[in-house]
Amino acid sequence: MNNHRDRGQRTVPPVPFDPELNPILKNLGPPHENAPVSADDIPRWRAQLATADPSLDQLRDHGRFEIQQFLAPGPDGAPDVSLLFARPTGLRQQAPVVYHMHGGGMIGGFNRTGMQTILQEWAEPLELAVVSVGYRLAPEHPYPAAIEDCYAGLVWLARHAGTLGVDPQRVITVGGSAGGGLTAALALMARDRKGPGILGQLLMCPMLDDRNDSSSAHQMTGLGVWDRPANDLGWTALLGKDRDSSQVSCYAAAARAADLSQLPPAYIDVGAAETFRDECIQYATRIWQSGGDAELHVWSGGFHGFDQLAPHTEVSRDARRTRFRWLCRLLSREVHQAS
Repeated sequence: MNNHRDRGQRTVPPVPFDPELNPILKNLGPPHENAPVSADDIPRWRAQLATADPSLDQLRDHGRFEIQQFLAPGPDGAPDVSLLFARPTGLRQQAPVVYHMHGGGMIGGFNRTGMQTILQEWAEPLELAVVSVGYRLAPEHPYPAAIEDCYAGLVWLARHAGTLGVDPQRVITVGGSAGGGLTAALALMARDRKGPGILGQLLMCPMLDDRNDSSSAHQMTGLGVWDRPANDLGWTALLGKDRDSSQVSCYAAAARAADLSQLPPAYIDVGAAETFRDECIQYATRIWQSGGDAELHVWSGGFHGFDQLAPHTEVSRDARRTRFRWLCRLLSREVHQAS
């Protein structure tokens, strides 16, 4: 096992960033000025992330959305799992529901992270409810804490769908970055445990492979927002000494799965100019090779999380519109199949 493989300097030039994104990156500075650089730096980074999270009042948006908080029973011997439930005010019964896992490199983030965008851009126009899970974070809570929390929350959602007024047959799992990796792992776990059904899985720039040794990881080192050293830190916090070994489970790193058949339809997108590009392409390819349903978008010039950090740019608008259209098609397909 070698947790710190390094090929040294890049042998090929990095992928250029979209011209509209360049000013945003210049304002942010290089990854080592934003992403955590050591375990001791994680608290500082968590606090930085928290400043961008909306309050519950902001999520309610003057009564536009109803917000509730629940505690689901955690895995055996673990604490309860915090769930944030949100829906447009007056939402009809038996609505579809998005089950959301936030980003943060497995070491940061909260169940309010990213919720404003989901509520405003998906929940209201598509008449969806949203459940966002507050899973435990590494390194204080290494694998399998996070994925088991996510699974416990999914089971709770399925059992309480009637009380919540949502349709347990139309649960769409969603996550970005670390949350995207958890979304992929959750689909594998639900399949293997014969757990609650998932209508579709939406993976935004997902964190899939603890080996962190792809061409894109090396090519984009020191550039963008979340680069190879930051990714090393996140995976090592989650997996410790087992990282990059044969002991790593597919429920920790979905790229490790030997079998990608019998999964719900997947939407995967990623920037062309980011660490996770190649592992996302490979994951979609392996779903197709297993006879599965996947849609893949690689956004030209996009850095990690570009659509969240630069939503006004053309490439970000295209990415967000395309996700929305996939959700529309997924829900429409389900209705047609049921009729």
